[in-house]
Amino acid sequence: MPSAGVLPEARPRYSGWMLFALAVAALVLVPVVVTVSSFADVEGDILAHLTEFVLPELVGNTLWLVIGVAIGVSVLGVSLAWLAAMCDFPGRRVFEWALLLPMALPAYVTAFVAIGLLDFTGPLQTWLREDWGLTSLPEIRSRGGVILVMSLALYPYVYLIAKNAFSTQGAIALEAAQSLGLSRTQGFFRVALPMARPWIAAGLMLALMETLGDFGTMAIFNYDTFTTAIYKAWYSLFSLAAAAQLASILILFVLVAVVFEQRSRTRMRYGAVGRSAASRRIRLSRALAGLALLYAGMVLGAAFIIPVIQLALWTRDVVANDLDARYWAFARHSVLLAGIGALMVVTVALLLVYAGRQRPGSAMVWTQRLATLGYAFPGTVLAVGLFIPVAWLDNWLIDIGHTGFGFEGSELLKGTLLVMLLAYLVRFLAVGFGPIDSGLHRITRNIDEAARSLGSGTPGLLTRVHLPLLRTSLLTGATLAFVDILKEMPITLMTRPFGWDTLAVRVFEMTSEGEWERAALPSLAIVMAGIIPVILLTWRGDHSHG
Repeated sequence: MPSAGVLPEARPRYSGWMLFALAVAALVLVPVVVTVSSFADVEGDILAHLTEFVLPELVGNTLWLVIGVAIGVSVLGVSLAWLAAMCDFPGRRVFEWALLLPMALPAYVTAFVAIGLLDFTGPLQTWLREDWGLTSLPEIRSRGGVILVMSLALYPYVYLIAKNAFSTQGAIALEAAQSLGLSRTQGFFRVALPMARPWIAAGLMLALMETLGDFGTMAIFNYDTFTTAIYKAWYSLFSLAAAAQLASILILFVLVAVVFEQRSRTRMRYGAVGRSAASRRIRLSRALAGLALLYAGMVLGAAFIIPVIQLALWTRDVVANDLDARYWAFARHSVLLAGIGALMVVTVALLLVYAGRQRPGSAMVWTQRLATLGYAFPGTVLAVGLFIPVAWLDNWLIDIGHTGFGFEGSELLKGTLLVMLLAYLVRFLAVGFGPIDSGLHRITRNIDEAARSLGSGTPGLLTRVHLPLLRTSLLTGATLAFVDILKEMPITLMTRPFGWDTLAVRVFEMTSEGEWERAALPSLAIVMAGIIPVILLTWRGDHSHG
């Protein structure tokens, strides 16, 4: 106890925990600052070419893509969420979790399977031409095809969040609407849907940020957006400055989506509803129940079942020739990079969460938000934005080595895994932060006080008390980060050292050559790993409502 008249010593404003959080946030800001500052050194000829011939097409394609995917994921996600949460039809219990399975399929895998099946020379169009005489079918290699594939791949973002909203508020919303004399249909559109709008908007913004950051699907469809243009500027025009300038324009699109997503979250209010209210499902007539079953089955079949079956069939045809030592090297590189990246993500996320525990306050909250903002930045932006400062640092160190120590090498950092791992950390830190932050919030302060009263300092409190209690949260964060890194394509493709090809890079190379069958084997391995986070999401959802 401080003596009378003596104030207790104030905590330092910037403790080691706060400085650590600021350092992580600064790492996230580096690619943004670097890409935006690229306009300070403009290459006139290249910029004129981009402005006249490239930017109009990129902006137009991106806007059409965003509008189309927004409509597609909203219609699919909201309608399926309402059916799963509020309606009773055959197979509902299965569809409730199975409709999340498309999250296990990277969009670029769905893309090449769709082209392989629906292209003019594909089996479906060939069968329709030869047996039914149908020759004028929509072209899959089109803007509509891209929007369809992205909508099927990304609707689970809206479905998952909207289903939770309808599960907690849907019954009460309908009861309120019916008490006002509205029908169920009117109650859905005039009461239940407006109440769930913040949740739907949050899921929609996540889907649109994934759309803006997608590279593999756009490359497979040859549909030029900013992500593909950044890659071409770097590897075709050999202009890192042009790639950075395009990346800075893409950041503007992303930041708009982030602002809307954050505003949607601030309007979300979480409320609990009793089991009796949540269990009062709408009993559909036999005809409507059949239509609901057919609709959910068609979406799940198109988004997951048919692509996985086709991958398995293609894999069966090529596995004897392709499953060689080189393939095992791809798998080994993928697992090693995902393992190292997941370990980095979980370690930094744990320390960042713990910093908030030790130094709570609005400044720490905003620093944590900034530090986990990297999930919103496309992989191409992070690849360019981190490669430039690392290359500068590399050249500076080499110059010092030449003059001071007679070093004769040409690379110190650029030819290593550094850029790739840093980009993984920035991109997927939010994936590890979420479950660990939720887990730590469930540990009451009383436990901390009891441990401190027994003589535990901060290190002992973390290692002896919190880590054992956070084991499940750490495992969840590590698993989610591992699988996301395993599926990641643009960062790996653009920053990997020579000889470090992965399963995702193998998929890109094979699809670039139109070798759909040979792309199936690495894709199937990625899909099997991608099912793990879906199982975790389903398990966590069941336990959170249990």
